[in-house]
Amino acid sequence: MFVTGRLPALVILGAIPVVVYPSFATVWLWFLFCLTVPVVDVALAGKTTAVRVMRRPTAPIRLGDRTTSELIVENTGSRRFRGQIRDAWQPSAGARDARARLTIPAGERRAVITRLSPTRRGDRQAVRVTIRRSGPFGIAGRQRSFYIPGQVRALPPFGSRKHLPSRLARLRQLDGRSAVRIRGQGTEFDSLRDYVDGDDVRSIDWRATARRRSTVVRTWQPEKDRHIIIVLDTSRTSAGRVDDVPRLDAAMDAALLLAALASHAGDRVDLLAGDRRVHRRVVGSGRTTLLNDLVNAMAPLEPTLLEADWPMLGAEVTKLSRQRALVVLLTPLEPAAVEESLLPPMSVLAQRYRVVLGSVADPALSRMLDQRDDAREIYDAAAAARTIALRNRTSSALGRLGVEVVDADPERLPAALADHYLSLKARGLL
Repeated sequence: MFVTGRLPALVILGAIPVVVYPSFATVWLWFLFCLTVPVVDVALAGKTTAVRVMRRPTAPIRLGDRTTSELIVENTGSRRFRGQIRDAWQPSAGARDARARLTIPAGERRAVITRLSPTRRGDRQAVRVTIRRSGPFGIAGRQRSFYIPGQVRALPPFGSRKHLPSRLARLRQLDGRSAVRIRGQGTEFDSLRDYVDGDDVRSIDWRATARRRSTVVRTWQPEKDRHIIIVLDTSRTSAGRVDDVPRLDAAMDAALLLAALASHAGDRVDLLAGDRRVHRRVVGSGRTTLLNDLVNAMAPLEPTLLEADWPMLGAEVTKLSRQRALVVLLTPLEPAAVEESLLPPMSVLAQRYRVVLGSVADPALSRMLDQRDDAREIYDAAAAARTIALRNRTSSALGRLGVEVVDADPERLPAALADHYLSLKARGLL
């Protein structure tokens, strides 16, 4: 049962008869009256089990968008239902308008809408549904709480998609749709066409020329159907926040932009996400479903307070492709973690694949390095300079193994990684 604010008001109202008839009998009589009224109210309130609640599924949304969750409340009893219903969610689901007053005639149903604005990526769960059925006096009533399964999936926001049109324009130039196609390293045969003035005579296809009795040249395009494997680090180092953005979220943003660009280029993209074990694996997705598969796989990922098992992750990469491929490791360039656990596996991977390491840099280091107005800031600048020197040393060690490093702040990392991919493609190094 529950009581409303009317019960204290009823108790306070007893001061009037006590003042008029000041005696212990008056106090006890009013006390018994205040006990009897809630009991009668609860008895007349009706059963909460006569109400059946169902939840309609909620479609996934991008983090930052809004959606609604709908409950269908049906009165299966013979009496009219008057009361309240509360749809409680996790705080990070951003539930609003979670309480509703309802009046449902017998045998009818009503819809209760809860607005949701998730503040964190991942699956936000419903906690419980509470039904309150008030008595005729509105002083007390019956209450029941139960669990109705429900969740809303907040997908990665993919804020770097604003960079995609410009990179696709560069890709079209690279593909030869707006530039002359020439033969070279990293190109493959595309088609035949008639010779025009200015064409390289070395591109003439003499057999086709003899068959058609007119000069025909071959055209070329950058090689397609290259294999790109993105490895997303979910270990403890990815839990750090840079400019109030988790490193893992920034790495996801870079992975989505690279995957979207590579799929438009005709390349195959696979994803591994893990630390001591593989948490998510996206393999063999088509061009039309790739981004949807990636965001749904990334949405529930959270950093774990464990070191990454890079030998195991390297073995998983080898299982995905035994031929030469582009392997993109999205992991923080932390000198201690890299030198202790990442360098040995990288020496093996770099011999078989082209390896690129994408790291989220902290722009606060540059700001600390520039501020030297007092003694405290000078010490901070010295610490920042030492950290930057260690990162540069680690980057050089990876470079000697054949691993290319792209280190940029969260805002610039997706674009920098996409530009590096286009540069490799232009040079025929994939």
